[in-house]
Amino acid sequence: MRFVDWFPYYQNIRAEFGYSTEKDQEAARTLSAMIEKKALDPKVLQKKLKGKNVFVVGAGPSLEENIDVLKKNKNAVKIAADGAAQALLENRIKPDIVVTDLDGDAASLQKAAKGGAIMVVHAHGDNMPMLKKLVPKFKNLVGTTQVMPVENVHNFGGFTDGDRCVFLAEEFGAKKIVLVGMDFGSVIGKYSKKKVKDAALKKRKMEAGKRLLEVLAKQSRSQLFDTSKKPIRGFSPY
Repeated sequence: MRFVDWFPYYQNIRAEFGYSTEKDQEAARTLSAMIEKKALDPKVLQKKLKGKNVFVVGAGPSLEENIDVLKKNKNAVKIAADGAAQALLENRIKPDIVVTDLDGDAASLQKAAKGGAIMVVHAHGDNMPMLKKLVPKFKNLVGTTQVMPVENVHNFGGFTDGDRCVFLAEEFGAKKIVLVGMDFGSVIGKYSKKKVKDAALKKRKMEAGKRLLEVLAKQSRSQLFDTSKKPIRGFSPY
């Protein structure tokens, strides 16, 4: 997604949640400086995703009941949304890509990175301390932002870790995208976040992410499926 197309959606999100564009931009510059010598070229993502069947794994409550879907599709590319990496590792499933703003289980994120996962690390105004703590521990890394891209920090679209996974898969030409554990409902999954301080805010963010996926579905080039009992509009039942 081009930045000029994404920015109006960001402006709506910023207005709804009270984010600071300046702080988000500062975080992007901070991440850019940190990964100057080790950032991967996004072409590695294209090589990994283009023309492939991709399972996007969220940390929603239906994840555990759908783990077998992932095990049966062991050759498909698996993108984990932050805390979902922990669930995959506990079930001996290797994530190929982890999309994270670093508020999931830090030990699991590091384990996924050491196992060879490409870490797509998102910088925003609220996570600069975690960037400084964890980014030095990652090797295979691509930086992202929700504001203006800077050197080695890209904007592929999306807001929450979960919907950013889908935007990423779409951006790099996935043939099929299947959502697993991406419920966007009223119940927060146990792998969703280490500590949820404000459940109401978390649910509002999930609703915003869901709306973005409904928009993406209208223009997606990929085949879209959802294992959830209530598939997102524009996604077919899997």
